[in-house]
Amino acid sequence: MSYANEMPTVERVARSDTGLASELRLSVMRLRRRLANERHPDNELSMNAMAVLGALYRSGDLTIGELAAHERVQPPSMTRTVNCLEDGGFVTRRAHDTDGRQVLVTLTEPGRTTLLADRDRRDEWLAQRLRGLTADERAILRRAAPVLQRLAQKD
Repeated sequence: MSYANEMPTVERVARSDTGLASELRLSVMRLRRRLANERHPDNELSMNAMAVLGALYRSGDLTIGELAAHERVQPPSMTRTVNCLEDGGFVTRRAHDTDGRQVLVTLTEPGRTTLLADRDRRDEWLAQRLRGLTADERAILRRAAPVLQRLAQKD
């Protein structure tokens, strides 16, 4: 028997919760890396900066604290990211409507354009890969997508 035949298959490893966790972790990390590599070639923003643009696109204006909590980073780290985005013209800051101590971060049109172009490119790459799967495999992923979303959102 060759070494390759002794290697456990994903299906065999994933039979236990621990094995499934290991396979999901590895697969999700590899998919994230592949998607990061498919970013728009003109986009020099970090994945963290892109995540901030995405949060603002989905949620509207947010404070530094809200962005930090959303991205699970410390406020000083988020301040540095927002400073970088503001310097590039991707976001602006404005006074909070009701709390003068707070500042809201707003997505600008160049920020929105950058986010959507980058997202469209990566979505197209993934859609192309999905078209290579069988109908049954795509159906499994459709059922798994909300479950993966819930896993990612749990504290």
